[in-house]
Amino acid sequence: MRWADLDLLGHVNNVTYVDYVAEARAALFSGLPAGQASVTRHLVEFVKPLTFRRAPILVDSWVTDLGDGEVTLAHEVYDVPADGASERAVHLRASTVLAHRLTDDERALAEQLRGPAPVWRPVPSQERPAGDVFSLTARHSDLDVQGNARPGVFFEYLQEARIRFLMNLHTRGERWSQHVVARTDIDYHAPLAYRQEPYVVHSWVAHVGSRSFTIRSELRDGARVLASAVVVLVCFDLETQRTTEMTDQQRVRLTRELEANP
Repeated sequence: MRWADLDLLGHVNNVTYVDYVAEARAALFSGLPAGQASVTRHLVEFVKPLTFRRAPILVDSWVTDLGDGEVTLAHEVYDVPADGASERAVHLRASTVLAHRLTDDERALAEQLRGPAPVWRPVPSQERPAGDVFSLTARHSDLDVQGNARPGVFFEYLQEARIRFLMNLHTRGERWSQHVVARTDIDYHAPLAYRQEPYVVHSWVAHVGSRSFTIRSELRDGARVLASAVVVLVCFDLETQRTTEMTDQQRVRLTRELEANP
């Protein structure tokens, strides 16, 4: 872990977890083409905040499904309790879908690594017109060896757009709860290549609850959707390090935004 992995709350940034998972995936298929296969989907659940420590964090990865030209992996980012307790402390659960036709060697390895698929709860959200449009410029440092934006970078793109969107919704003097990302589902529809002309991220409020709310986003090149995402954010108390009720002012503003885009 590195200090640069942390966000303003002192937790490992949600974007950084995807890098941890990508490193584990490459190690799992070390020296094999599957280690560099294109990602078509990420489902990520942030279970428990992770703070900086000197000991490495651990990542388990296994294969849950083998299809025709598709491989699905599951991951857990976790700690082994120092007191010797048997139950691990899980910080993140994830599924990754790869667009890849396995070689014979990869298939033999994958069969050895088969395990159960995580159970994913449905995310409540509604289809709505975009409530915000964010201009996004790709950077050379965002690219993979094929010259396209890395899957983990999409989490950063969405974060930048989401922060700007929520800042514009918040009025100075209003009391809003702090919040953390609890779930991110991303579908990758087409590569995003480097260019000087900006792309755009369309975002809108798709659900408002008592302790959480949902933002949906589409990263577009004109009318073409390159990636679509659903992000669940949970209100969080920094003192107790637990979820908390949303403030009335925040709920009113988010609900007004939700109802403004039927």
